[in-house]
Amino acid sequence: MAAAVRLLARRVAAAVLVLWGAASCAFFVLRLVPGDPVNAIVGNDSMMGAEQREAVRRQYGLDQSLFDQYLGYLHHLIRGDLGDSYQLQQPVSSLLAHQLPPTAELAFWTALSAVLTAVIVTVLTSGRSNRPRHISAAVELVAISTPSFWMGTMLLTVFSFRLGWLPISDSGDGRSLILPVATLALPMAALLTQVMREGLLTAMKEPFVLSARSRGLAEHTVRSRHALRHAALPALTLAGWFTGNLLGGVVVVESVFARAGIGRIALQAVRDRDLPVVQGVVLLSAVVFVVINAVVEMLYAAVDPRLRRGTGVQTT
Repeated sequence: MAAAVRLLARRVAAAVLVLWGAASCAFFVLRLVPGDPVNAIVGNDSMMGAEQREAVRRQYGLDQSLFDQYLGYLHHLIRGDLGDSYQLQQPVSSLLAHQLPPTAELAFWTALSAVLTAVIVTVLTSGRSNRPRHISAAVELVAISTPSFWMGTMLLTVFSFRLGWLPISDSGDGRSLILPVATLALPMAALLTQVMREGLLTAMKEPFVLSARSRGLAEHTVRSRHALRHAALPALTLAGWFTGNLLGGVVVVESVFARAGIGRIALQAVRDRDLPVVQGVVLLSAVVFVVINAVVEMLYAAVDPRLRRGTGVQTT
């Protein structure tokens, strides 16, 4: 029990350090961007006089020293206050909460589709004849090498503009998710497949595979229930990194497919130098990485029983 408490305390402390580091980096890096933040608040073409601009500066605490601004920023973060958007004049927390559901839905279906595709293709092509494996490897290389904006544009051209099978932009139904999910999931699935296939081919040479075969287990059972589990650990790490990093791809995909979400407001905030919104998006990304890392560690324990003692996960 004491060991589990110490482990939990270390993980919480590490998560706090990660969030503090992300928040601090976002704060200081954004202050290095040239330009006056007051212009982002009142607009570059505003005819506001010097006194009024100074009043705005005092209202947002921009008249304080950089260190005092930083301390005030941390103080508000501790209270859960991300500040107000310069452009939209509403709390950043409310703005992110409103835009998060469509992005979370896109990320969930992307991760699920990529993992399922990778598992199926790995099982079907590993240990088979060379031709299917070579064809799969060629397709995977193309998917990995294609930028997401180009992938999305090509999918739109074929399935929306030419064939008319799928909507061009977000129509509010499940069909409008297919192309954005495919755009993000194909490169992810391709790389996961390469990692899992290599791990599966290595695992098939291990003694436990010979033991499973000697017990009369079918070949597909040996692959899917025994060897695939050993091949999944490196892929889990990669899948966790991909899932946490989806926000970067979402920025492009939500713009290409005209979808609402965190990506579009992040792009708009960077363009308008809306510092509170950019800082909020960075902090949200850090939270996602922390959560995904915790989930991946629990999945490690579920896949490999030898790791349960280290993670503190108990099973019946």
